[in-house]
Amino acid sequence: MPSPFHSLLLGLALAGVTAPALALEPFVASYQAYNEGKLAGSASMKVAPRTGSQWQIDLNVKGTRGFARLAGLNIEQSTVFDAAGGQFRPISQATVRRAVFMGKRMVGTYDWNARTAQWQGDIKKERRAPLPLQPGDMSALLMNLAVIRDAAPGKRLDYRVVDNGRIREYQYQVSPEPETVTVDDLSYSALRVSRANGGNDETIFWVADGVPTPVRILQREDGQDGVDLRLVEYQGAP
Repeated sequence: MPSPFHSLLLGLALAGVTAPALALEPFVASYQAYNEGKLAGSASMKVAPRTGSQWQIDLNVKGTRGFARLAGLNIEQSTVFDAAGGQFRPISQATVRRAVFMGKRMVGTYDWNARTAQWQGDIKKERRAPLPLQPGDMSALLMNLAVIRDAAPGKRLDYRVVDNGRIREYQYQVSPEPETVTVDDLSYSALRVSRANGGNDETIFWVADGVPTPVRILQREDGQDGVDLRLVEYQGAP
């Protein structure tokens, strides 16, 4: 990763029209983590180059003591991926969930020559079988970068995610106009990217002009807000 990083505090309101998608760039982002509207911990997201065209994205979410029992607030995820040709193609994926008196670790490998992906570790037996891969398949973590790359006013986004022994189809709808997103004293003009086929389980991203990571990521279940990550700072390459 290029060094040194310079800190970019996001205190200014951003432009009301989202510009073309950013090229992939290294960054480290800091989030506040909320659960059911209460400050419950912190999170970080990091994207860094590896060798050749390979990159790695990491997401770590840590709950405070009162929220330590919530697996969604104590999780570490990483994906090594190939960014050649503007596509994000996963190569390996790992998830570690931590909870009181227990923990789970799952590791997956994407074999693009054989067109299969397979997981091992603390995962159900029926999810250990090889899964077929198709061009464009991603891990769940890579959607954080894909929405930055793809979001445009009114656009529909379709993703096929192969992750932790399952295949899921995700459809997202981008809002036609940006809206104001406020995090403490910071304000952003951002497009809302909402899942259209999630039923009672959905994730909503907010994407702002010039920011290489979502400014807010909200998970909802049964119409109620769950884990809510709100960007407070990021460091990008000079």
